[in-house]
Amino acid sequence: MYDINEILEPKTLEEALEMLSVRDNLTVIAGGTDVLVKLREEILNSLNLISIRNIDGLNKIKILKDGSIEIGAMTTFAEIFRNEIINKNISILSQAAVSMGGPQIRNMATIGGNICNGAVSGDSAPTLFSLNSKLKLKSKTDERIVKIKDFYKGPGEVNIKKDELLISIIIEKKDYENKYGTYIKFANRNAMDIALMGVAVLVEVKNKKFKDLRIALGVAGPTPIRCEIAESKGKHMDITDENMKLIGNLALKSSKAIDFWNASKEFKENLIEELTYRALEESVERAENHGNIK
Repeated sequence: MYDINEILEPKTLEEALEMLSVRDNLTVIAGGTDVLVKLREEILNSLNLISIRNIDGLNKIKILKDGSIEIGAMTTFAEIFRNEIINKNISILSQAAVSMGGPQIRNMATIGGNICNGAVSGDSAPTLFSLNSKLKLKSKTDERIVKIKDFYKGPGEVNIKKDELLISIIIEKKDYENKYGTYIKFANRNAMDIALMGVAVLVEVKNKKFKDLRIALGVAGPTPIRCEIAESKGKHMDITDENMKLIGNLALKSSKAIDFWNASKEFKENLIEELTYRALEESVERAENHGNIK
């Protein structure tokens, strides 16, 4: 059923990076929910796998000294939506996590694997884009920080080298403090299906205006997208129903939706406009409930 040549199981990060440094034919497997499906469907074949499942410390969630939140790449989606730090500070990511597959998938699938898969339908991507997330990548000889918007290069293609591992995701304090958001996934079977459209909205409000506004889309182009035109024009707008509908319409200017087997371009654009409006409504309501509209 699965065309696997070998599975290496390093116990430490150093051991894993050493293996990757001397062999260029290894495919990293984290939770396995993407790789094993591709193997079964014969999208991938004859693989030499390196499992990083048993490496200690890659599933930690912590607040750093500067207030940044660091999420280990091997953290599962179940661990994310149950985590106190996430729910208190970046609940939008918890919303995305709980929309990912069913309970069995969430218990296995990791946020790092979801990112490195490079799929625009990944539920974590729009939310992490809205949070201006940064990715820590490490090899045996080097470590680098990459902005998530620079990580996605095309459908299923990401900016990671053969000898590197994604270690963690970092969200700076300025990118989550006093901000409230909503992730909405539209799918044929809700959480049990991949996203037909994913919209993440993050707002900061002051004096009944949008002090900060971020809108990110999944499945609206070859990579996840930030709606920069809508963000720029929407920032400092009065928070009214009319303006939120206008911002939803402006989000279309950044979309690169196309006709596909699962939905037409027109249908996807209708989703973008409507879901952005709904996410704005819910995000403003969350801010209001926390006493952040004055």
